[in-house]
Amino acid sequence: MMLVIADILSKAEVAAICAVAEGMAFGDGKSTAGAIARRVKANDQALPSADLEAIRGKVSTALLAHPVLVSAARPRALTPQILSRYQRGQSYGLHVDDALMSGIRADLSYTLFLGDPESYAGGALVIADSAEERAFKLKAGDLILYPSTTLHRVEPVTDGTRLAMVGWLQSWVKAADEREILFDLDRAIASLGAAEDERALGALLGKTRSNLIRKWAD
Repeated sequence: MMLVIADILSKAEVAAICAVAEGMAFGDGKSTAGAIARRVKANDQALPSADLEAIRGKVSTALLAHPVLVSAARPRALTPQILSRYQRGQSYGLHVDDALMSGIRADLSYTLFLGDPESYAGGALVIADSAEERAFKLKAGDLILYPSTTLHRVEPVTDGTRLAMVGWLQSWVKAADEREILFDLDRAIASLGAAEDERALGALLGKTRSNLIRKWAD
């Protein structure tokens, strides 16, 4: 399941991160790529610093506080995010993310866009599934969540600068189809009203959800 989640960060939060990023040092993005991905990766990423840790903390807090992301991902652990930068001519060719990162199993990947799409040309995130490739170029503060098992790439930036936070998470529920069932149950429960019959249905759906989490959480 791929999911676009709007407004993970507010405009003010994005602007503050971008202002700090302007003064940060960046290095070669190949340093965190696996052996195969390194051959097709051409971007920059923020070097370790107190500013980077502060940004990571703000982003992690926002992710874990967002009800849609929590419902879809059931996050158990997050990797430290990478602040990535693509300038003119840079891109990231077709690759799949490593299975294990920062001591956790990578179940889901995400890109949190920090620049509005009008501020740079090219640079779409293209995710391939069994039927087609789909391109995503979201507004600043929006996030795309997708399975880490999928092939994906970042198209060349032809003008401007593409800035984004990328990261990975391990879910309490390993299987993607089981996470989707729980996500659907959450949405069904949230849509119920306050009538007595609907309260009873909500209780039954809630019981089903809890028992499935109990069965599948690992």
